[in-house]
Amino acid sequence: MALALEAKGTMHLDQVMQPAIELADGFPMYEFLRNFFVSERAATEQWEWSKNTYYPNGHVPEVGEIFRQPNLARTLRAIAAADKTSFAKTRNRVTAIHAGRDTFYKGDIARRIADADKAAGGVFSYDDLASYHGAIEKPTTTSFHGYDVYKAGPWNQGPVLLQTLNILEGADLKSFGANSNEYIHQVHEAIKLAYADRNTYYGDPAFAKVPMTGLLSKAYAAERRALIGAQASLEQRAGDPFKFDPAVKAPASAYTPHSQGRKSGATAGDTTCVDVVDKDGNLFSATPSSGWLLSGAFIAGDTGVPLSNRMTVFDLDPLSPNVLAGGKRPRTTLTPTIVLKDGRPFLAISTPGGDSQDQQILNVLLQMIVFGKDIQDAIEAPRVNSLHPFGSFDTHPSEPGVLEIENRVPEEVRSALTARGHKLKVIGPYAMSTGVVAVGVDPVNGTLRGGADVRRERYIFGW
Repeated sequence: MALALEAKGTMHLDQVMQPAIELADGFPMYEFLRNFFVSERAATEQWEWSKNTYYPNGHVPEVGEIFRQPNLARTLRAIAAADKTSFAKTRNRVTAIHAGRDTFYKGDIARRIADADKAAGGVFSYDDLASYHGAIEKPTTTSFHGYDVYKAGPWNQGPVLLQTLNILEGADLKSFGANSNEYIHQVHEAIKLAYADRNTYYGDPAFAKVPMTGLLSKAYAAERRALIGAQASLEQRAGDPFKFDPAVKAPASAYTPHSQGRKSGATAGDTTCVDVVDKDGNLFSATPSSGWLLSGAFIAGDTGVPLSNRMTVFDLDPLSPNVLAGGKRPRTTLTPTIVLKDGRPFLAISTPGGDSQDQQILNVLLQMIVFGKDIQDAIEAPRVNSLHPFGSFDTHPSEPGVLEIENRVPEEVRSALTARGHKLKVIGPYAMSTGVVAVGVDPVNGTLRGGADVRRERYIFGW
């Protein structure tokens, strides 16, 4: 975040951290969060500092009660103060941002985080924090019906959306009709094919050679599209992108995705998202997550900082490009999105939802781009989500052929999908576990617009 502020921002770290400090000082508890405080209490209270942070005096905060995190507020104030002090001395905004950032990664805060982790049996050290640096990386991208969609690289699941769009670009989705039998069939089959590639080939490119040129090739997409038949496939069908990417050599032993280990009973979640457009059309999309309360949050001592839960995303099979390794990034599900139209800003969009994030974004983008719906109408349209791919969390489970589908999709459509072999898991009218937020620029009038999901506590505002 400090790097983004340094490279693309205009404000000071001290300034942009003030709202976070205010929230750490206290905010009114709301029902959605309180329910998790109740359900995850036993898992969280195993850690002394987590217990003290989330259940002060053994109490679950009531809805409307001010919930305070004084230790976290103190940590955030130390970072902001370092930025402010440095700027007063140097009058250099970038130098000051570095000073604030280093207060977290290289100062006493980092030592206390590492000590708390070690005391609880953890394995990372102060040096792991002190040596960490983010980087600005080249995005992956594809075109879809005249729109350019930008995602993160293959250490992230983001390219799976691009692959799915490439496969669907050759299908006449508009003639099928929104959420028709044929439309949903084509979408579900494309998702299966793209996610099979995600699980087979994606990994941190600093450690794995990922054939991204091949994976995003339109010719490769055409080959994959030809696999879609009239009936639902129950197989995991990864392709051969190396044929379309001569710069990357296929590994001697291919990895076949599979479930791993014993189910822990852990639940992944607690992601949020932030999407912004400003008066100049600049787009920003982020999907902050980890350190979640679900299955128990670990608070690093008196710093108030919750540590990440993302190592569960790693594979333990040595053939996997996503196998666990020191210094390696797990193939995260966090997947913000930027869309341009004719080279101009069009949309920033993201959502919570783990493996479903790119599927939910796909649902909305197709409603907008193929069927011409406004942002809010596209977000509120009935949704589907495949459970067929091997999941990113816990044992990496798969439910072959299973498709979650909201019951606002007509019963006759659902019956037709079942007849084609899709295994439907019918859920309530706005029950998909998602929370899409999207903002952008109207390409005709140049005005700003946006929409927010009614399925979770999402909102949009402008000033």
